[in-house]
Amino acid sequence: MTRFPPSSTRIIPDIACVPRHIAIIMDGNGRWAKQRFMPRVMGHQRGVETLRDVVKACRELNVEYLTVFAFSSENWRRPADEVSFLMSLFLKMLEREVVKLHENNIRLKIIGDRSRFDDKLKKSMQEGEQLTANNTALTLTIAANYGGRWDVMYAVKAMLNDHPHLAQTFTEEDLQPYLSMSDAPEPDLFIRTGGEQRISNFMLWQLAYTELYFTDTLWPSFDRKELDKAIASYQKRERRFGRTSEQLTREQLTSEQLFGQPEGEQNA
Repeated sequence: MTRFPPSSTRIIPDIACVPRHIAIIMDGNGRWAKQRFMPRVMGHQRGVETLRDVVKACRELNVEYLTVFAFSSENWRRPADEVSFLMSLFLKMLEREVVKLHENNIRLKIIGDRSRFDDKLKKSMQEGEQLTANNTALTLTIAANYGGRWDVMYAVKAMLNDHPHLAQTFTEEDLQPYLSMSDAPEPDLFIRTGGEQRISNFMLWQLAYTELYFTDTLWPSFDRKELDKAIASYQKRERRFGRTSEQLTREQLTSEQLFGQPEGEQNA
């Protein structure tokens, strides 16, 4: 029987110093280009380079999952020429980068509603996922034509199609296998660049207990230093998952009694 990562609203997950799963809204490409008197599309091109660098950094840091919001279901409302460019850029990125991902043992996964993409792009997505399916160093998930509400609605419909008898009684565990990110732990750290402080319909179910980090830095300028700052902020957080600080202190004391003091403190 397939096992799926537990929900943070049901079970307290393991907490690591380095986030196991980072989710990012890559915002600010157009504004970055405008500040430099360039067309907006130049910002999107530079944003692809930034993503390449962030993927490399996450692999070096032993982050296991990186999920990025590339194109939301609401982004179709943008000017037609910009949408067309984004689709073309997405295709070129897949054609150029998938082999490099594979060489670096990185798995590619794409989530979202593919029905509006043309056949060439859908084929490229499928080929990229198949080529990298068995890679283990990092899972890079790209959310394209994705929305958090769509994700939940699609999952409910698919679950009830397979198990109509669950209509009145289904649980989180019943729904979990049908969600887009069913094979990944919930994000530990969510980052949004570009100064906006909202999650914009991204992974609504999965972000329930994720630590949120917002930065004014525009995505094309988001480098390894900025990523380190986000992780440093995460490391200062107290992740309680509904518990009190006093409970966490008692758990730490119990752990030290069982396993000894953390290394470096034993002779303090």
